Amino acid sequence: MGDSTVTSLEDREPVAVPHSVTGRGGRDLLRRMRTPRRPRLWFEILLIAVSYWTYSLIRNAVPEQRAEALRNADWIWRIEHDLGIAVEDSVNHAVNAVSWLIVGMNYYYATLHFVITLGVLVWLYRCHPGRYAAARLVLFATTGVALVGYYLFPLAPPRLMNGGDFVDTVSVHQTWGSMASGDLKHMSNQYAAMPSMHIGWSLWCGLTIFALASVPWARVLGLLYPAVTLLVIVATANHFWLDAVGGVLCLAFGFAVSRLWYGTLPYRLPRTVPENPPEDRADATPA
Repeated sequence: MGDSTVTSLEDREPVAVPHSVTGRGGRDLLRRMRTPRRPRLWFEILLIAVSYWTYSLIRNAVPEQRAEALRNADWIWRIEHDLGIAVEDSVNHAVNAVSWLIVGMNYYYATLHFVITLGVLVWLYRCHPGRYAAARLVLFATTGVALVGYYLFPLAPPRLMNGGDFVDTVSVHQTWGSMASGDLKHMSNQYAAMPSMHIGWSLWCGLTIFALASVPWARVLGLLYPAVTLLVIVATANHFWLDAVGGVLCLAFGFAVSRLWYGTLPYRLPRTVPENPPEDRADATPA
């Protein structure tokens, strides 16, 4: 028999310990998840489509609770009177007296809410890929917490108040596209006015444009967009002023969630990211 070779424990090559045993793997995974990376177009389209479908489904599945919603509207109206800001009816009637203006606002309310938001998302995807995921998280967290508001605080819009003197401008001027009037109102929860996502989303768009646009006129338009949206939601009798405050609070929550996850505001992250982050390339290198 030939000489046998005896290998001591010290001479043996170390056995790789799985990350899950050491705990390091979990930390590495969390770090990779928090690291901005280039978004994938197919995933983003699918995510946005599924998320909006889910949002609409949940929002419209919340019990309308008409009686409670009307009581809450009366309560909001009283609070605004006490604060001296209950001028929504005056704004509504003043703008409704100018036909071309109120018709334009009706179409603004029905369309720009989606068009501008999607436009800003596309702009971020193409021009600021390193900031895209964090900014998108702000938008998603804002919308998610709004659903809680719809459930806990059903609220009738001014145009549906009992004994109110508000004009339902879409019905009066027969404009299309609003989920709040006509045949489409049966597909949408009419008592989900608090918070206003028209304000939450438009302010997200405005702040994003103001923070990242390189030309002054675009930054000015970014700030004007949520301001005009505020006037539109009041003039069309779809929201109270305080609904807008609710939208702002939801957006603040969204920014807080994104900052906690990424460690900073979306606009302070690098503008671009490599196709494959360094840690991914290291993981892919064979030992």
